[in-house]
Amino acid sequence: MRPERAPQDIRRILIVKWSAMGDVVLATALMEDIRRAFPTAVLHLNTLPAYAGLFAHDPRFDAVWAIDVRKRGARLTNALAWIRRVRRGRYDLIVDLQRTDRSRLLLTLLLLTGGAPRYRLGNRGGFPYTHRPEVTDPRAHAFLMMRSALHALGIPTPTTHPVLHASPQQEARLTALMQAEGLAPGRFALFLPGSQAAGWLKRWGAARYRALARLVGEAGLAERVAVVGGPDEVEECAAICADAPFCVNLNGRLELLQIAVLAQNAAFVVANDTGTAHIAAAADRPMLVLCGPTDPARVRPLGERVSALQALLPCRSCYAKDCRNARRHECMQRLTPELVLQELRALLGLAPAPAAGLIRLSGLPA
Repeated sequence: MRPERAPQDIRRILIVKWSAMGDVVLATALMEDIRRAFPTAVLHLNTLPAYAGLFAHDPRFDAVWAIDVRKRGARLTNALAWIRRVRRGRYDLIVDLQRTDRSRLLLTLLLLTGGAPRYRLGNRGGFPYTHRPEVTDPRAHAFLMMRSALHALGIPTPTTHPVLHASPQQEARLTALMQAEGLAPGRFALFLPGSQAAGWLKRWGAARYRALARLVGEAGLAERVAVVGGPDEVEECAAICADAPFCVNLNGRLELLQIAVLAQNAAFVVANDTGTAHIAAAADRPMLVLCGPTDPARVRPLGERVSALQALLPCRSCYAKDCRNARRHECMQRLTPELVLQELRALLGLAPAPAAGLIRLSGLPA
């Protein structure tokens, strides 16, 4: 049974969240809840070097430190450095938001050597944690597991979307870029068409995004379209915006935190299942995520205004690296630009939802 309120003898807290980027961003909602529950506590975050920059300007943390305990060739050295760093922190509470056993092992070593804090929370509970969360199924949405861990110690979790903090300088540079590219607040759509190269099946495709850009303009939903990607999506973004004056290719021109600021100014966001969609969810704007080989119940970004769409096929959510369907990539082909436009109109309250044959999930994971 969940305690009614969190213990108030906690003065020093460490949150452990290493990866992946989407899960780290999801966890920022819980980080907000921890800070609210312990407003005067010293709060530290342990993440990976690749994600430390997401918290460079975050006022919630007194320290953000990164030791890559998974780095090949340095795992033992870094594990010992991690244990020494935690010992120096003299924490009263460690909140382990990882979903693997590596952090469990490190905390076990910490406990066996006499350096563990009084309170230890973990996603799946059991040894060496002091409280057991209600949600322990690894197939559950990552947010549900992490939130349940906080509930086990009586920490309220009212935050409903990721919380990220860009610096004033980052916001100013983004504002200048928007003005230079003619992106008026509330009058452009934001497309996030990528995924890492190894997960290409998650991509809806440049041709479909290009067609959707034209359709949203014709329908009056947006005057322009901004396209954002990463190093793996250079060609994808270029193809979407080729010879399209209404399209602005911002690939490689933004820092990660600026994506959330850009999304905050967008009329709506359309994205694949990709890490940048989780960052954009921090803006709490209408968002439609297009899923095929991954389960929208598990992967969709966090937010009350987030919807996920998937074709109702027997092979859906296959999580395969290559398509084995005779109709190659059918899960994404079924989501035509015309159908997605209808779904967008429904998301914006302008029309009823499209016909059957689709899976729709909206709002917070449950």
